[in-house]
Amino acid sequence: MSIFPLAPLIILLLGLLSTALLGFGLYFVIGWYLGWITVVALIVTGIVMLVFSLLGRFIVLALLASPDENEPKPSRSREVEQIHRPDGTDIHVEFFGDRDAPPIIFTHGWSCNSTHWYYIKQALENEFRLILWDVPGTGKSGEVPDHDYSMENLATDLEAVLDLAGDKPAIIFGHSMGGMILLTFCRLFPQHLGTRVVGLGLVNTTFTNPVHTAPFTNILRALQKPLLEPILYLMIALSPIIWVQTWMSYLNGTSHISGRFSSFAGRPTMGQLDYVINRSARVSPSVLGRQMLGMMHYDATEVLKKIQIPTLIISANKDGATVVEASHYMHKEIENSELVVLAPSGHMSMMEQHQEFVEAVASFARRCTRSTYSSVN
Repeated sequence: MSIFPLAPLIILLLGLLSTALLGFGLYFVIGWYLGWITVVALIVTGIVMLVFSLLGRFIVLALLASPDENEPKPSRSREVEQIHRPDGTDIHVEFFGDRDAPPIIFTHGWSCNSTHWYYIKQALENEFRLILWDVPGTGKSGEVPDHDYSMENLATDLEAVLDLAGDKPAIIFGHSMGGMILLTFCRLFPQHLGTRVVGLGLVNTTFTNPVHTAPFTNILRALQKPLLEPILYLMIALSPIIWVQTWMSYLNGTSHISGRFSSFAGRPTMGQLDYVINRSARVSPSVLGRQMLGMMHYDATEVLKKIQIPTLIISANKDGATVVEASHYMHKEIENSELVVLAPSGHMSMMEQHQEFVEAVASFARRCTRSTYSSVN
């Protein structure tokens, strides 16, 4: 889901709304059954509330999205590897494509997992060696035992994933929080840039605390300490309850309404919208809260000018999480960079504009590959 700084608040509000919807529906139906309620309109209202609580997402999807033949699926590879990190975290990594092909490593964003690169896998696995990993706490990767979800800690995990590329120079891509992990990686491991890493892809991401580059940033900055951060700690403390409420929001479709307008700009397909909301609901609220806190303490402004390798910046003209000006700033600061703005597109541009997105990634990867291998030869 999108709207980084406000997403936890929206999750809480939708959870309360979903609880009220189900609770009042049960109250009216049980009251009618026990004779407390005799007004026909109330029992009808109760039945409608219960039906909507369980099946509302189908109605919402029909109203807000369109069907398509090529819908994203949670496809997994049979070629996998588990990385056991020193802090006890188990990282799940999957491989697609020929072992001898040029490697590209993809790092997903907040509330997502590696299966969000569905269209990339379809288009590029016959040309490149795709290495996809689930960031700790998401997908098939384990949670971090010491709860350290700082961008610095996740960047060290990315370095471990980079080892799986072997002796071949790799291109690394990151979406949203994944881009923040990449820029932190560039700060912590500058020795790898130009040697082990020959290309950088920053997708719908930012160079600093997302509160500072989100729409309505002045309001969000004022709310960060007194409201937004306490909500994150509440998510962590009440994680099991909020997780149940999140699934209720998924079933009744209220989270789909939020996701439609926060993550997409046009009219997404039914599969795309449901996929984004379903994968988000699978992530523990405690992990989401800790990752968000990690992002709020992130800043990579100073590293931008130090990046010398080819960099592709992909932005969206209607991104609800990061204003497009943030991408223009990174493009200006990173000397050897190019900027592609997809339109109309929201935060999930790798799905909403997947054809244009794949073309931009493929073209960039081919240029990096030609440059790297011609210099080697």
